[in-house]
Amino acid sequence: MEIQVALKSIGKKKAVQAMPLKIQGHPATVRELILAVTEAEVLLYNQRAQQSELLQSITLTREEIEDKAQAGRISFGVNYGGQKADLQEAQENAVQCFADGIYRIFLDHLPLEALDDPICVTEHSVFTFVRLTMLAGRMW
Repeated sequence: MEIQVALKSIGKKKAVQAMPLKIQGHPATVRELILAVTEAEVLLYNQRAQQSELLQSITLTREEIEDKAQAGRISFGVNYGGQKADLQEAQENAVQCFADGIYRIFLDHLPLEALDDPICVTEHSVFTFVRLTMLAGRMW
């Protein structure tokens, strides 16, 4: 299934644009959505890690540079560390971070509150993941 996913960090001025993401299955709860999105992102990350050696010797076209400039970063997408992500560890971390309030998920501008809340996912649904910024310092 293909869904629309938008990523946003509080404090970043970059506009949020939904991007298509292919996930496995049809999630029925917020937890299943998080697991499916994490799996898709880990697979994409690991594919980029495998291709990183090839990309180091390739130049970017003018269109690719313009597209990357619109996204806010011009890069080859190279994973210089060469390490692959562990799917199970990434999924556990993503679920725990949602439970801890590190990020929020909105389904068509409506907040998703709990991991076991049911959701209705269609191909026209837009999921917005917002990473929240923790305040640092002490109270006076």
